[in-house]
Amino acid sequence: QVQLVESGGGLVQPGGSLRLSCAASGSAFSMYSMAWSRQAPGKQRELVAFIGSEGTINYGDSVKGRFTISRDNAKKMVYLQMNSLKPEDTAVYYCYASYIGNPYWGQGTQVTVSS
Repeated sequence: QVQLVESGGGLVQPGGSLRLSCAASGSAFSMYSMAWSRQAPGKQRELVAFIGSEGTINYGDSVKGRFTISRDNAKKMVYLQMNSLKPEDTAVYYCYASYIGNPYWGQGTQVTVSS
């Protein structure tokens, strides 16, 4: 069983920055594929960023050039640095892990971009 706990959400003005953190459990963290996804009210959940166990990184088109995903295997942490935030980035952000074909989700953290 893998447990994921997100933190770092909050209210930020347009153009501002936030860094989300995801703390993971389990001794095989370095083998997990990790991702951040988000869901805005009335919309489907969408992939924001992905980082594989080998370091492969992919971003959703709407966040390319503004968001950066990273991981620290020693600390069992995944981060999402979000810059140049826009009101349309407002959503609940979820940390996701995949290990041996099993998916795991965190409880989510709210990000609100508003003036």
